[in-house]
Amino acid sequence: MARGSNTGNRALVQGAARALDQFKYEVARELGLQGVEDGYWGDIPSRQCGAVGGHMVRKMIEMAEQQMAGRR
Repeated sequence: MARGSNTGNRALVQGAARALDQFKYEVARELGLQGVEDGYWGDIPSRQCGAVGGHMVRKMIEMAEQQMAGRR
């Protein structure tokens, strides 16, 4: 990694990190991933980890669209 480009993955809204972490595990359960409940993701292939992130983004976009449409 280039020097000075380590911005890290951090929540932009204070206090959202815990909610995002819980959301990640909820999505992992929905996808049927086993063995991540203890917080260790080392045995999960990167393709499946990416699927968790992708599904998280899709669900967050759906929630934002519903909120913008006034349905929430």
